[in-house]
Amino acid sequence: MLTILPMLRRTGLALAVSAVALSSLARADDAPQPRAEAAAPAGQKGGRAGNAQGAVQAAPAAAEPHRLPPDSTTKQTLELPGRTLSFAATAGSIRVFDGKGEPLADIAYTSYQLDGADRATRPVTFLFNGGPGASSAWLQFGAAGPWRLPLDGDALSPSASPEVKPNAETWLDFTDLVFIDPVSTGYSRFIATAEDARKSFYSVDGDVNTIALVIRRWLEKHDRLTSPKYVAGESYGGIRGPKVVRQLQLQHGVGVRGLILVSPLLDFREFTGTSLLQYVATLPSYVAVARAAKGPVKRADLADVEAYARGEFLADLVKGEADKEATNRLADKVAELTDIDQAVSRRLAGRFDVGEFRREFDRKNGKVTGRYDASVRGFDPYPDSSSSRFGDPSGDTLQAPLTSAAVDVLSRKLNWKPDGSYEVLNGAVEGHWDFGRGINPPQSVSELRQILATDTKLNVLVAHGLFDLATPYFGTKRVLDQLPAFVTQRVKFAVYPGGHMFYSQGGSRQALRSEVERLIRE
Repeated sequence: MLTILPMLRRTGLALAVSAVALSSLARADDAPQPRAEAAAPAGQKGGRAGNAQGAVQAAPAAAEPHRLPPDSTTKQTLELPGRTLSFAATAGSIRVFDGKGEPLADIAYTSYQLDGADRATRPVTFLFNGGPGASSAWLQFGAAGPWRLPLDGDALSPSASPEVKPNAETWLDFTDLVFIDPVSTGYSRFIATAEDARKSFYSVDGDVNTIALVIRRWLEKHDRLTSPKYVAGESYGGIRGPKVVRQLQLQHGVGVRGLILVSPLLDFREFTGTSLLQYVATLPSYVAVARAAKGPVKRADLADVEAYARGEFLADLVKGEADKEATNRLADKVAELTDIDQAVSRRLAGRFDVGEFRREFDRKNGKVTGRYDASVRGFDPYPDSSSSRFGDPSGDTLQAPLTSAAVDVLSRKLNWKPDGSYEVLNGAVEGHWDFGRGINPPQSVSELRQILATDTKLNVLVAHGLFDLATPYFGTKRVLDQLPAFVTQRVKFAVYPGGHMFYSQGGSRQALRSEVERLIRE
């Protein structure tokens, strides 16, 4: 999940390397035996996705008064169409220490390892979501794990049943799975109470350092250092993913065979300030939503829009609003493509930011589109208001059933019962995240280029949903098109019907699984 895009139009958002981020984490194998934690007030639960203002006001979660319980490993059997999978499921945590051997945080994970496989040759994939502030529940119970929670249709309701069912599209057939919850998500929690320690985790580089360290520690703990290794990240995981792989290569002596990025954001620069590229990135998704209202849509059906977006549309944008002829031509074409009223499009000069499109697309019926999936529509709670005050009908509705499903699986199926709240999407993390104060917004394209150049055997899969307005697919396509020619054959780009969590649709989930299996079996 990406919770930070409503904030991206702020100027000056940038990445600064924090000395605390890089120095506060020790090598976990040098750490002493874990010591008892001091009691502290319970943490406060974070806000909803996209609620940037409320998130900033929230205080960071205080240290939990109790440590996480010991790891729990259970034997599981999954009956699926045409096959039965027997595997060991482990729910547990890895403790992270500072350079002085003081405990900083417990990072929770859930792993699934197929029975009877040779650990030396059996692939293992490490998965995390984004936010920052999202747990791995979205990928675990939406796409790759052994059990799946339906995330579409009638399930788009906070009161929907949280009961999971066997996931026929699980990746466990061809890779073991390890789902990681960064600190303050899932059951992961701080131990240290010092503010500097907290700031190190709530930063771009400190976060990457922690995840890479946890991956290495898991490999050591489970005797899997020789296994083929893969990393998968969703949304803000597009920033984390290439950086984690690079960190593993340079700092932990761990090579990664493949990188899987689901609905990723790779570069904040086109979404910041007054960048015109944000309008180029979103236009094909806007049109996909309009055409989907009339019938099924695939990316191939948007070839004309993509050509217009990178050609005449961009050329007219660059001419500026002072050129009335170009501005009216652009606005009228956008109105024609999106079915939004021409007068509205002219008023906005054809430059619809995501919030404006979401409200104007079906305003006549008092409805707004989703941000995570703009093909989903819900009622505007303030349809007559001059300001936009609405949530996300494609995302807000999922948090309750997904949270309950995660807690139920961990406690009932996996027999792991931590105290405290399970944070499926913690807005306080986003609110306190350190993106830096310089002139270079966060991006992972540099690391992507480096890891592809360093390891010529590493392959990358990038997958997006057509109707995703949080991380529009065409923005990523523009970024990937700038990569050097030598990586062309090793970076696969795929776009499926659906939104940010496009895997909620059966056909898209099956297609994603097939692409991931092809990548891992290569």
